[in-house]
Amino acid sequence: MKSYREVLEFEVPQRRQFLNITPQVEKALGMSGIQEGLCLVNAMNITASVFINDDESGLHADFEKWLERLAPEKPYSQYAHNGYEDNADAHMKRTVMGREVVVAVTGGRLDFGTWEQIFYGEFDGKRKKRVLIKIIGE
Repeated sequence: MKSYREVLEFEVPQRRQFLNITPQVEKALGMSGIQEGLCLVNAMNITASVFINDDESGLHADFEKWLERLAPEKPYSQYAHNGYEDNADAHMKRTVMGREVVVAVTGGRLDFGTWEQIFYGEFDGKRKKRVLIKIIGE
Protein backbone atom coordinates (compact mmCIF):
# COMPACT_ATOMS: atom_id res chain seq x y z
CA MET A 1 0.00 0.00 0.00
CA LYS A 2 1.19 3.51 -0.83
CA SER A 3 0.53 6.75 0.99
CA TYR A 4 0.81 10.39 0.01
CA ARG A 5 0.71 13.47 2.22
CA GLU A 6 0.31 17.11 1.25
CA VAL A 7 -0.47 20.21 3.28
CA LEU A 8 -2.39 23.17 1.86
CA GLU A 9 -2.03 26.60 3.45
CA PHE A 10 -4.70 29.28 3.52
CA GLU A 11 -4.79 32.82 4.82
CA VAL A 12 -8.32 34.08 4.31
CA PRO A 13 -8.48 37.90 4.45
CA GLN A 14 -11.85 38.03 6.23
CA ARG A 15 -13.19 36.29 9.33
CA ARG A 16 -15.40 33.77 7.51
CA GLN A 17 -15.37 32.24 4.05
CA PHE A 18 -16.00 28.97 2.22
CA LEU A 19 -13.40 27.89 -0.35
CA ASN A 20 -13.83 25.09 -2.86
CA ILE A 21 -10.62 23.06 -2.50
CA THR A 22 -11.65 20.19 -4.78
CA PRO A 23 -9.13 21.18 -7.51
CA GLN A 24 -6.24 21.14 -5.01
CA VAL A 25 -7.32 17.73 -3.67
CA GLU A 26 -7.67 16.34 -7.20
CA LYS A 27 -4.18 17.64 -8.03
CA ALA A 28 -2.77 15.94 -4.92
CA LEU A 29 -4.50 12.71 -5.91
CA GLY A 30 -2.87 12.91 -9.34
CA MET A 31 0.53 13.47 -7.73
CA SER A 32 0.00 10.46 -5.46
CA GLY A 33 -0.42 8.00 -8.33
CA ILE A 34 -2.96 6.11 -6.22
CA GLN A 35 -5.76 4.52 -8.24
CA GLU A 36 -7.79 2.76 -5.55
CA GLY A 37 -8.00 3.81 -1.91
CA LEU A 38 -9.12 6.58 0.41
CA CYS A 39 -8.46 10.30 0.56
CA LEU A 40 -8.66 12.06 3.93
CA VAL A 41 -8.87 15.85 3.98
CA ASN A 42 -8.88 17.57 7.36
CA ALA A 43 -8.56 21.03 8.81
CA MET A 44 -5.51 21.34 11.02
CA ASN A 45 -6.94 24.20 13.06
CA ILE A 46 -9.72 24.15 15.62
CA THR A 47 -11.53 27.16 14.07
CA ALA A 48 -11.69 25.84 10.50
CA SER A 49 -13.62 23.04 8.84
CA VAL A 50 -13.56 20.70 5.86
CA PHE A 51 -16.89 19.46 4.54
CA ILE A 52 -18.57 18.14 1.40
CA ASN A 53 -21.54 19.81 -0.23
CA ASP A 54 -22.75 21.60 -3.36
CA ASP A 55 -20.82 24.56 -4.81
CA GLU A 56 -23.82 26.89 -4.93
CA SER A 57 -23.60 30.48 -3.68
CA GLY A 58 -27.15 30.56 -2.28
CA LEU A 59 -26.43 27.46 -0.21
CA HIS A 60 -23.22 29.01 1.11
CA ALA A 61 -25.12 32.16 2.09
CA ASP A 62 -27.67 29.93 3.84
CA PHE A 63 -24.85 28.17 5.74
CA GLU A 64 -23.50 31.55 6.85
CA LYS A 65 -26.91 32.72 8.13
CA TRP A 66 -27.67 29.39 9.80
CA LEU A 67 -24.28 29.18 11.53
CA GLU A 68 -24.56 32.77 12.73
CA ARG A 69 -27.95 31.97 14.30
CA LEU A 70 -26.52 28.87 15.99
CA ALA A 71 -23.36 30.57 17.27
CA PRO A 72 -23.43 34.34 16.80
CA GLU A 73 -20.06 36.07 16.70
CA LYS A 74 -21.20 38.99 18.87
CA PRO A 75 -21.55 40.00 21.58
CA TYR A 76 -18.18 38.50 22.43
CA SER A 77 -19.08 38.66 26.13
CA GLN A 78 -21.68 35.88 25.72
CA TYR A 79 -18.92 33.23 25.67
CA ALA A 80 -16.75 32.15 28.61
CA HIS A 81 -13.97 31.26 26.14
CA ASN A 82 -13.67 34.86 24.97
CA GLY A 83 -11.55 36.10 27.87
CA TYR A 84 -8.35 35.94 25.82
CA GLU A 85 -9.65 35.66 22.28
CA ASP A 86 -12.85 36.61 20.47
CA ASN A 87 -13.37 33.38 18.54
CA ALA A 88 -15.58 31.11 20.65
CA ASP A 89 -18.20 31.21 17.90
CA ALA A 90 -15.62 29.92 15.40
CA HIS A 91 -14.94 26.87 17.58
CA MET A 92 -18.66 26.09 17.69
CA LYS A 93 -19.16 26.63 13.96
CA ARG A 94 -16.29 24.24 13.25
CA THR A 95 -17.85 21.60 15.49
CA VAL A 96 -21.11 21.80 13.54
CA MET A 97 -19.49 21.80 10.07
CA GLY A 98 -16.96 19.09 10.85
CA ARG A 99 -13.22 18.55 10.97
CA GLU A 100 -12.66 16.25 8.01
CA VAL A 101 -13.95 14.28 5.07
CA VAL A 102 -12.98 10.92 3.60
CA VAL A 103 -13.60 10.28 -0.09
CA ALA A 104 -13.18 6.95 -1.87
CA VAL A 105 -10.65 6.89 -4.70
CA THR A 106 -11.75 4.78 -7.67
CA GLY A 107 -9.89 4.62 -10.95
CA GLY A 108 -7.59 7.43 -9.85
CA ARG A 109 -10.48 9.84 -9.27
CA LEU A 110 -12.40 11.10 -6.25
CA ASP A 111 -15.56 8.98 -6.16
CA PHE A 112 -18.14 11.72 -5.55
CA GLY A 113 -21.91 11.70 -5.68
CA THR A 114 -23.80 14.21 -7.82
CA TRP A 115 -22.75 17.83 -7.14
CA GLU A 116 -20.37 16.89 -4.31
CA GLN A 117 -17.31 19.11 -3.82
CA ILE A 118 -14.84 19.54 -0.94
CA PHE A 119 -14.82 22.85 0.93
CA TYR A 120 -12.58 24.56 3.43
CA GLY A 121 -14.67 26.56 5.90
CA GLU A 122 -12.86 29.41 7.62
CA PHE A 123 -14.52 30.78 10.77
CA ASP A 124 -11.69 32.86 12.29
CA GLY A 125 -9.58 34.09 9.38
CA LYS A 126 -6.87 36.67 8.86
CA ARG A 127 -4.07 34.23 9.77
CA LYS A 128 -2.36 31.26 8.19
CA LYS A 129 -4.00 27.86 8.59
CA ARG A 130 -3.38 24.40 7.17
CA VAL A 131 -5.35 21.55 5.64
CA LEU A 132 -3.95 18.02 5.49
CA ILE A 133 -4.50 15.75 2.51
CA LYS A 134 -3.61 12.11 3.21
CA ILE A 135 -4.19 9.53 0.49
CA ILE A 136 -3.68 5.80 1.01
CA GLY A 137 -4.16 2.91 -1.37
CA GLU A 138 -2.71 1.18 -4.41
